[in-house]
Amino acid sequence: MPYGFLETAITPSVREVQAGMGVDKHWMDFAGDRAFDAFSDREAAFIADRDSFYIATVSETGWPYVQHRGGPKGFVRLIDSRTLAFADYAGNRQYISTGNLRASDRACLFLMDYPRRARLKIYVHIDVLDVHADPDLTRDVTVPGYRARIERIYRLHLQSFDWNCPQHITPRFTEAEIATAVEPLRETVARLEAQVADLQTRLAEARSI
Repeated sequence: MPYGFLETAITPSVREVQAGMGVDKHWMDFAGDRAFDAFSDREAAFIADRDSFYIATVSETGWPYVQHRGGPKGFVRLIDSRTLAFADYAGNRQYISTGNLRASDRACLFLMDYPRRARLKIYVHIDVLDVHADPDLTRDVTVPGYRARIERIYRLHLQSFDWNCPQHITPRFTEAEIATAVEPLRETVARLEAQVADLQTRLAEARSI
């Protein structure tokens, strides 16, 4: 079974480096245990839980550009097993990624789960659409209650994907994740403070007798 991501990523120059490091045969014979050209339930759940990702594009001059994209959790929508979409919100008005996509529709996404040290990388071809071009799609990627202004819609057609190993990913946590983790401690502290206050009240009453 082909391993689509490396078929895209490994060029002759990459193969040359692999040969120099003595690992070229390993990757030449490597095959995944399933196809990597359609998202499974595992990828769907991972994508739905993300509130940000990184996207890399390349300009006409050959220079790459990596940009962070963020929004409410789940703002990247799985349209079907080979298509993603998200609303592109108003930002700093440089439009570098959008401009690069006019020169080449190819892009690479990195989706990170820092607490679990997981990383999903995805090769895609991207259509940049006016918000009025596909009303149904625009409705699908609109997050109710999120007040950012949508400037355009990105529709992403999957080329291939891969999961990276967790090496060297430092766990990081959002405010919400930290708040959830420490909530039992807050409850314990509150309970102990109430007990202390009750004991102090009883002690004061005993001394007044």
